[in-house]
This record gives sequence, structure tokens and C-alpha cells, in this order.
Amino acid sequence: MKKLLFILIFCINLLGQERIVTLSPSINEIVFALDEGENVVANTSFCDFPPESKNIKKIGGYSSISLEKILEVKPTIVIGQDYDEKLIENLKALNIKILSYKTNTLENIKNTIIQLGILFNKEQKAKELVNNIDKKLDSLKSIVENKKILIVISPKNSLSNEIYVTGNFLYFEDIIKTSGNENAYNSLNKAQPVVNTEKIINMNPDIIVLLAPFYDGKPKELEEIKKLWIKLPINAAKQNNIYAVDKLYAGIPSQRVEYFIDDFRKILEDVRNK
Repeated sequence: MKKLLFILIFCINLLGQERIVTLSPSINEIVFALDEGENVVANTSFCDFPPESKNIKKIGGYSSISLEKILEVKPTIVIGQDYDEKLIENLKALNIKILSYKTNTLENIKNTIIQLGILFNKEQKAKELVNNIDKKLDSLKSIVENKKILIVISPKNSLSNEIYVTGNFLYFEDIIKTSGNENAYNSLNKAQPVVNTEKIINMNPDIIVLLAPFYDGKPKELEEIKKLWIKLPINAAKQNNIYAVDKLYAGIPSQRVEYFIDDFRKILEDVRNK
């Protein structure tokens, strides 16, 4: 069976048509943005943008990707991120071309776009996508400065002891710093930060941004979430600087980060204009 699979893959390569498998939403979005979406034959259950991604064969989720399902689609190339080392090694053992990239920082995101552009002979398109990100970043400068900003991931309908925030080693940190402000959370620990209400009060952020994609189209529920934060004895609440971004792109490190940067700029402008 494996021998037959290798022969099929070899023949497809000779024809020059890629059969691409993407292993994360961010990689999937970048591949589509480079106009290679028609060659994507499989992706993960969380790859839902652009909309046509939903109809592509699914091979599992972040921690449940099926090697067998990948083999079924006879890929010429599998593109993922560097966090699933075991899967990468298994694919290499089967002589399947696997490329992995990082998207944790803005430089990583831009580099991944450029490298995939080179891979698919879409260098000009890749440069355009990166330039769009850089232009949005430039628009953040000199709006408001020296504010402590806390970005909260998927806020819940209660201020429990497990509040996920963005740390100092993700692209959100780069965006905050570019704007001339600072992350209210500060730690050398690269693990996902989980804090409680007391910790947030001690941080005393000036601005809070809630990443709430699951509340897209649910304005009333989102307002109730924001009311919880307004009650905290912190500067952000006192100055009514509690904001929410309810779009799905808010937490996806792809070329669509430019849209989040644009949302972030509008938040800073609102703070400035109060």
C-alpha cells in the first residue's frame, strides 16, 4: 500500500500540480491569500476562512490530526507550524514533503508569507500582503502612548480565576509596542499566561481589549461581558476603556492581522478622543 502511495505521489510531482495540505488556520489563510487555495486538498477542522475552506476535506484538529487522512489525499506538500514535532517527523519518515513555519511574532508572520510566496512563485503577491501589514503598523504611531494595555483571550461570562491574556512573546506584544504603549502583563515565562482578577487589579491596565470572536453577531451578550470588566477597580474601567474585537480574525496570525491592527488603531483613537 505504501509503495503504491509513493508511486502516485511521484507521478503527481511529475505533472507539476501541487496537492497541498494545510495544518493550521493561519497557514491555510496565507496559502489562500497567495491564490493557491484551489490546490489545497485537505486542512483542519478549524480552517474556516475563506469560506470555501469549510468544504475541504478535514484531517482533524490541533492535537488530533490524522496521519491516515493526510495520506488518503496523496499530498505533494504538507504545510504546518513548528509545534507538532511528532507529526512532522512521521511525515518525513514517509518521504512526504513537509514545511513548517512560525507565526508567533509579526516578523514570523511576515517571513512565513514571504517564504510561501517564494515557494509558490507568488513573490509579488506576498510582498503586497506584507506591505499591507507594515502600513497598518505605521498608522498606530503617535495616537496615544505610555498606556498599559491588557489583551484578554476569549473572555468568559464571569471573571473566574482562569483568565487568559496575551503574553510578551506573541504578535500582540509587537503591535502594542509599535503603538508606543506597553503590555500590562509582563513576564519572562513563555507559557500561555493565565491570571486571576487580583492579578489584573494589581496590573491596573489603562486599556483592556477583549478578543471575543465567539460573540460575533451577539452584541447583547458581549455588552454583558464588558459590564463585568467595568466593575473592576482599575484605570481602564474608571476611564471606560474596555473594548472588544469580536471578529474571527482577531486571534489568527495570518495576513489578516492587518484587520486586527486596524481595529486596534480605532481603539487607540477612541481613547485619545475622550
